[in-house]
Amino acid sequence: MPRVASLLVLLATVVLAQQPFDVHALLKIERISDPQISPDGRQVAFVVEQVDLDNNRRPRHIYVVSLTGGDPVRVTSEGQLNQRPRWSPDAGRIAFVSDRSGSPQVWIMKADGSEPRQVTRFPTGAGGVLFSPDGKRLLFTSEVYPECGADEACNQKKLDEEKASPVKARIYTALLYRHWDRWQGKRRSHLFAIPVDGGKATDLTPGDRDVPPFSLGGPDDYAVSPDGNEVCFAMVSDPEPAVSTNSDLYVVPITGGEAVRVTSNPAADNSPAYSPDGRYLAFRMQTRPGYESDRWRLAVLERATGKLTVLTENLDRWVTGFTWSPDSTRIFYTVEDRGRQVVHMVPVTGGGARTIVSGPGYVSDVQFTPDGKTMVYLGQSGVQPAQLYRVSSAGGAPQPLTRINDAFLSNYRLSEFEEFWVEASDRVRVHSFLVKPHGFREGRRYPALFLIHGGPQGAWENNWGYRWNAQVFAGAGYVVVLPNPRGSTGFGQKFIDEINADWGGKVFDDIMAVVDYVTALPYVDPDRMAAAGGSYGGYMVNWILGHTQRFRALVSHAGVFDLRSMFGETEELWFPLWEFLGAPWDNPELYARLSPSFYVKNFRTPTLVIHGELDYRVPYGQGLQLFTALQLQKVPSKLLLFPDEGHWILKPQNSVLWYRTFLEWINEWINKPAPTPQAPAPKP
Repeated sequence: MPRVASLLVLLATVVLAQQPFDVHALLKIERISDPQISPDGRQVAFVVEQVDLDNNRRPRHIYVVSLTGGDPVRVTSEGQLNQRPRWSPDAGRIAFVSDRSGSPQVWIMKADGSEPRQVTRFPTGAGGVLFSPDGKRLLFTSEVYPECGADEACNQKKLDEEKASPVKARIYTALLYRHWDRWQGKRRSHLFAIPVDGGKATDLTPGDRDVPPFSLGGPDDYAVSPDGNEVCFAMVSDPEPAVSTNSDLYVVPITGGEAVRVTSNPAADNSPAYSPDGRYLAFRMQTRPGYESDRWRLAVLERATGKLTVLTENLDRWVTGFTWSPDSTRIFYTVEDRGRQVVHMVPVTGGGARTIVSGPGYVSDVQFTPDGKTMVYLGQSGVQPAQLYRVSSAGGAPQPLTRINDAFLSNYRLSEFEEFWVEASDRVRVHSFLVKPHGFREGRRYPALFLIHGGPQGAWENNWGYRWNAQVFAGAGYVVVLPNPRGSTGFGQKFIDEINADWGGKVFDDIMAVVDYVTALPYVDPDRMAAAGGSYGGYMVNWILGHTQRFRALVSHAGVFDLRSMFGETEELWFPLWEFLGAPWDNPELYARLSPSFYVKNFRTPTLVIHGELDYRVPYGQGLQLFTALQLQKVPSKLLLFPDEGHWILKPQNSVLWYRTFLEWINEWINKPAPTPQAPAPKP
């Protein structure tokens, strides 16, 4: 056989041997996060999470890799939680958070993992560790009783009293009495400083407010000045935090004392970071009070003069993170842009920005070596879980620092994220991704699964996810479609704002325009389509139930069903107050018109309802109401409840059940014979 033919046969054999990707493969992926360059520019520390399915755990450990390449070395071994590596200024030690002593506490070890030493022994645990730039102190957070502060004995006594009390009742006199997946107790998150060698901690943020404020991720909301003397932190000080998005920045001596507010913007100010020379304080800011999805801008405050400059005022994209150049003259920041995340650079004095790193995927956690010659970042895409990369600041192709998961993923055939645009009914262009099924062949027709993202101010991006992973659904034989309708981030603030007070309007039209496009593709079977979504995506599935019968099956996860009852059950009240122009008693017609519950008589499509009982963002009563309506309407339906999960399904074995139940449901209805159209009733 000619050599070329032999190679083709070998390649075909390898491709055929590749397995469809499924949830069990997904849970074997090692998850990289939180890279940190050493101050000498020689190494990068990072965290790797692995799923222990048998024990239903997700242990995390710290690794170190040389910036010149080589295999990463694991430097922690004890405990289930080892995270948040932060280098000492001399690059000789790493501070981190570990549960090896029974609860999360701050530890220090040498860079090779040797000589670990426990620094904190707070009864209430510790997290969020930072080294002060002078190497003298560590910052950390802990949820303490405000009246106790840094008094460990006082905190321990109150913990013991709470545990021993037979009465578990809760009494509240203010709102935000529960949040996301937990009830508000008597403790508050405070920021502390402690000598590196241990000793008595200092409470830097005494009082009844949480510092840092609650966050779902993103940059730290506290930082230490380069001279090690001052700490800047974000705090929500409004008297009613349930209806406010206003956080401000404060500074306090690292030795403790009175905090001074340094920003007065009535909307959010977050993510402070000092310039290496200490001259500036950079941060992210919004300008519309009460609107959590306002555009995130990058601002710098000159510390000596108080001069504020908004560096990205003319950029119609959200700033998601940033880092200073080592010489303090430029800021490198990440932005969401049309389904990807890229890196821009802007001078600290303002002016034109330029793109530094871009591509089809998603870039985050950008950092520089001290000489500014090398940039390190996390890069990922829809076919590649996060890996560490380095690239020369002078340009050139990025080089991988890690190849974790490469050998494992070679056993699977993953489908690229393709993208397309359609024109909506009002001629606005709408973006989507499409992922073809495992073993795709021209000339065949496949069922289609439309996934609707949450937020609603969110987006599908060309990145790797562990919830709603497109490759799992493609591995099950579906053409997976991920539309970015009105409200999606990365397409300009006007596009985002057009969902306000119009949840069921333009978004539904946008999605239906995407459906029209996909059903015309030669490889899609228009008679075998399903749709699914979570949170706002669940709301849109519930809306679809009452407004179209184009889908054979639906999955509604943590979806809003009745806006009026949702308002009274949820916790972040600034959200519905903005989205629906007030409370239900202020705007009853809008709440009624946009509630899926008002269209129950039109429900026909078989629907799987999924909810977590610890979900206080969209309380699970919304799922119960939906299931009740479906059952009473005699619509085929199933209810899957997780008593130990909140808004997201996070426990490994629960995740397996979630994917299995999801796929079994849509497979059942997609593969049933299409219903025979009923003949019209004879005219009387």
